[in-house]
Amino acid sequence: MKVDRSGTRAKIVETAARLLDDGAAAVTIRAVAQAAGLQPPAIYRFFEDKDALLDAVAEHVFTGYVAAKSTAEPDPDPVADLREGWDAHIGFGLANAALFGLLVAPGRVSPAAEAGLAVLRARVHRVAAAGRLRVPERRAVDLLHAAGTGAVLTLLATPPDDRDPALADAMYEAVTRQILTDAPAGFPAADARLTDAERALLAEWLGRR
Repeated sequence: MKVDRSGTRAKIVETAARLLDDGAAAVTIRAVAQAAGLQPPAIYRFFEDKDALLDAVAEHVFTGYVAAKSTAEPDPDPVADLREGWDAHIGFGLANAALFGLLVAPGRVSPAAEAGLAVLRARVHRVAAAGRLRVPERRAVDLLHAAGTGAVLTLLATPPDDRDPALADAMYEAVTRQILTDAPAGFPAADARLTDAERALLAEWLGRR
């Protein structure tokens, strides 16, 4: 009887993703195997260790989010499009606390996080092409990425009832005051497409899911 390796792997990852809702500590090899109806050695046929499994879970859950961001019809106003991306990032982080912690863990290199950055770079490039950026694109991307990550981590570290609902908005306003200029009159809308390198990164990563 032929074993469906891809189906078994997907079942393991989906099971681990459900367990991740209770925190990364809940995702143990034994717990995942039990919940998936497998023996622990079966997990090791697909993943070297727990960290490798968690990496797969992070990319699995993040796939739909990044794919939606990269294919959604952009707002004609690149600055409004940038703001929509910020709001989506904050919302995703707050809704996926354990996963977000994995994606931004120091020293962890995640293809999922890199794909997300590619989308952010494309949004910032549109702003620059519209003449609305006062700093180099790389600096704008770094500032937005750092501010967005910091805002989510700060909110997640605060009990839900004590969170400042305006914190993320205030952070966005502070950063955009530093990186944006006033809109030039009559400037045409910028190209919303990813660069060839960014498109290749997304295609390679999403194609492996």
